[in-house]
Amino acid sequence: MTSFNDFNLSEPVRGSLSKMGFTQPTPIQEQALPIALQGRDLVGQAPTGTGKTVAFGIPIVEGCDIHSKQVQALVIAPTRELAVQVAEEVDKIGEFKGVHTLPVYGGQDVHRQIHGLRSNPQVIVGTPGRLLDHIMRIRTISLDHVKIVVLDEADKLLEMGFLEDTKAILRKIPDGCRIMLFSATMPEPVIELTQKFMKEPAMIGIKDRRVSVPSIAQYYVEVQEKQKFDVLVRMLLIQSPDVAIVFSRTKKRVDELSEALSIKGYSVRGLHGDLEQPERDRIMKLFKDGGLRILVSTDVASRGLDISGVTHIYNIDVPEDPESYVHRIGRTGRMGRSGVAVTFVTPVEKKVLKNMEQYAGQRISALDIPTDQDAVAGQKRMAGEKIMKAVELKDSLKYVDMAESLLKDNDPAAVLSAALGLIIKEPDLRPVEFTEMPPGKAKSEEKLFKERGRESKDRARGRKYPRR
Repeated sequence: MTSFNDFNLSEPVRGSLSKMGFTQPTPIQEQALPIALQGRDLVGQAPTGTGKTVAFGIPIVEGCDIHSKQVQALVIAPTRELAVQVAEEVDKIGEFKGVHTLPVYGGQDVHRQIHGLRSNPQVIVGTPGRLLDHIMRIRTISLDHVKIVVLDEADKLLEMGFLEDTKAILRKIPDGCRIMLFSATMPEPVIELTQKFMKEPAMIGIKDRRVSVPSIAQYYVEVQEKQKFDVLVRMLLIQSPDVAIVFSRTKKRVDELSEALSIKGYSVRGLHGDLEQPERDRIMKLFKDGGLRILVSTDVASRGLDISGVTHIYNIDVPEDPESYVHRIGRTGRMGRSGVAVTFVTPVEKKVLKNMEQYAGQRISALDIPTDQDAVAGQKRMAGEKIMKAVELKDSLKYVDMAESLLKDNDPAAVLSAALGLIIKEPDLRPVEFTEMPPGKAKSEEKLFKERGRESKDRARGRKYPRR
């Protein structure tokens, strides 16, 4: 099996990878590194969660001259969240070599970014609009010495309307500059971009234009609109996810869901585009650091989320198109781990399941609506699993004397039953009526799904649509 030692990496980079806990490359890293380290252009089809940031981060760091005060590498990302995450990862790879990475993105004070640029970072990670501001308008970033440019999540750059901005940046890079492009899907505009700006790129990881998610168990549950929240609560009790993301179509519903789940006692926050950037950053840090069990989010706010350890995805609203579906469920089952995705479908929306199955390349199986009794049983099972885990870890040995004393004069089953009664919190299963769709909207869901699919393709071709 290949290890990072097989790539003839420098000692500082090997040290950084070791500190990050990386010993063996993922498949996309194993394919990309030999080519990228040779200095060739590269096109890789790689969904998020496959390790592509390390695949391009290592060549970036290895190619940087730490004695130069010039920007030497540029990563273009579709969202501010992804820009921040990529910058953090590349900064970690470059830690021992002394390579400094700076994220720049819209929504952050430009003067703060200008101050950061004065520290002479070798690597810039940014969103297209803000990068163009620094390059063309305020002229605080020069591309004259850039040796490598990475387009991360190229299909999302196109889908979100950044095609022309991306092309404008690529026209400014020096001759001989290497380009690496990574994309989960390969629509025609992405292929055209590679043909126009790249020089005989090596193609890796490209098997099918669809995104396959074999490590994710996919389910749907058929519910009425007003049942959704109650069913979600029962699902959470039964499945007991370690870390979950609940996707909703609207900002209003994100607020409703996060507030209602908080009232039920869950550690939860909502994430959507109306939040100020500092608040979004605070919520994301809290979620990444394990301070939240559940994140409720819209599609737009979730772009670029790269959170390890997400075990469950709940689509409380059917996504707008098949690509959005795959993007959502791809937040779990990362780096080869297994994951679970459950989509809530009203009776009239059931017809769109076939489109999602075809695009994801996997069957979406039906689940029955869980009952209150199922939820209570789930609570009991979870308590039992926690106790057995504590027994295996020998966490409770300090209470052995007390346990032996209690069991000496009492029935063991009665003692354990009483203890369970004290620690099992009775679930709050009081019904909450979830906001229903406006009359007449539900019957047009299938049409809406198809229209959004066409709109997504049009965005990729550069056609402009207003943001929702």
